[in-house]
Amino acid sequence: MAHRVRVVAGLWALAEIIVFALVAAWIGVAWTLLAALATTVLGWTLVARQGTRALADLRERARMHRPPGSAATDAGLVAAGGVLMVLPGFLGDVVGLLCLLPPTRPLVRAVVGRGLAATLGLAGPVRVRSSRVETFPRPHGPVRVIEGEVIEGEAVDGGAAGEGLRGRGT
Repeated sequence: MAHRVRVVAGLWALAEIIVFALVAAWIGVAWTLLAALATTVLGWTLVARQGTRALADLRERARMHRPPGSAATDAGLVAAGGVLMVLPGFLGDVVGLLCLLPPTRPLVRAVVGRGLAATLGLAGPVRVRSSRVETFPRPHGPVRVIEGEVIEGEAVDGGAAGEGLRGRGT
């Protein structure tokens, strides 16, 4: 995995250099440097605005005792987009801008989610069953509550009321 990351990072850096050289040949070196500086300033500005909003949403969800949901991924995408915008290079600026802008963030979230699912080998949605919400068969007939007596035991599939209990009286 570490080897793949190094290869992808090296190819990304090479692509950034090629794009930078092509833009410099197209509009000139001075304008290219000015454009790179402008995208860095734009990145800092967007990170400040969107980061503040994402963190405020996370704080609000925590205050209301609600799960973070998409607010956590939004905060992560804003952070990643900010890093990509601040680093020099036009390809990173485009990807960073997609992470920072609220209308395109769900698209990036979906692409990243699919990529992670493929990497982890998840074919589809994960379904989790909880024994807390499962229903158990109710006993037939009236239920007696005996005050002051504790009966230890375990329930097994038994059919009629009382037939499935094993234990000892205390």
